[in-house]
Amino acid sequence: MSWAGPFQYDIGKSRNAQHTPAEVVFDEQVPTLLCLSHLRWSFVYQRPQHLMSRFARDFNVLFCEEPIATEDDQPWLEVRPEENGVQVLIPRLPHGCSGEAADRVQRELLDGYLAKLGVDDLLLWYYTPMSLAFSDHLEPRVTIYDCMDELSAFRGAPPELIERERELLKRADLVFTGGYSIWEAKRELHDDAHPFPSSVDVEHFAAARRPQHDPDDQAEIPRPRLGFYGVIDERLDLELLEQVARLRPDWQLVLIGPVVKIDPAELPRRDNIHYLGGKTYDELPQYLSGWDVAIMPFALNESTRFISPTKTPEYLAGGARWYRRRSPTWCAPTVTPASCASPTAPRPSLPPARRR
Repeated sequence: MSWAGPFQYDIGKSRNAQHTPAEVVFDEQVPTLLCLSHLRWSFVYQRPQHLMSRFARDFNVLFCEEPIATEDDQPWLEVRPEENGVQVLIPRLPHGCSGEAADRVQRELLDGYLAKLGVDDLLLWYYTPMSLAFSDHLEPRVTIYDCMDELSAFRGAPPELIERERELLKRADLVFTGGYSIWEAKRELHDDAHPFPSSVDVEHFAAARRPQHDPDDQAEIPRPRLGFYGVIDERLDLELLEQVARLRPDWQLVLIGPVVKIDPAELPRRDNIHYLGGKTYDELPQYLSGWDVAIMPFALNESTRFISPTKTPEYLAGGARWYRRRSPTWCAPTVTPASCASPTAPRPSLPPARRR
């Protein structure tokens, strides 16, 4: 029913229920921004949530996700209030409703809700070109394509995504890209494309520089700890992680995040590799504070060709030391399988643990 949605489960920004408003709010006096996303609002809190929750101060923000199956015979639209009044829209389609039929139903559900609200000043903000299938008839004041990643290079991407993106680039008035490398590729396809790398909530992650309570599921892990948080998918160099863990059994690899689009059975399993699952955005500084080294063990493949990780400024804001190597990147002394294995190579010295 959706190519990205089935792998995403609820993680979100905070475990504090007070962050969620009690009711849907719509202001007829301000424009409406309709965001069409392949990422679910309640999944990993990242670029779309940061931007839309801020835009909601000046716009009615409708965040339309990919559909989810329902046991009901008839389709319906789930509407949920979120941070700063953002309305999350989730089409709920009967089992078996797919292809053109699903596009038609989503179009009807969306049109019905826009009409119910009385929207007459509309802006469109796309994260996924696949949404064109049910939104290409809308007549917005402006259309923006925020190209976070090269989605066509991701595992499981639908083959028609490339053609849909070409169409979206023709329609878009403005194009943003999630980094400079992908901007180099897209600027040849649009006259008004701009690099827009993700920024960082410095104050939020700077909390990791101060003494923090070590979370219960991390507190018993010995040191030194090499930590990563983010989506665990085909972009990670699993072979590298396995080699480092094997050659340096005294190093503890702490991996935080949901496993997406890959079989968990593919993950390396060793006593010094610790998978702690997904954590909310508010919890991340606590985990980061307890690491001796912050790592980004991305592989060199098609899915990482245009990568611009938000973790780079987040790790730095949290106090991680920055050392550079070709790929992957590690925030700490340079570590490679060769340096781990060679008896003559200097052993990387890890920074001392922070005082508690």
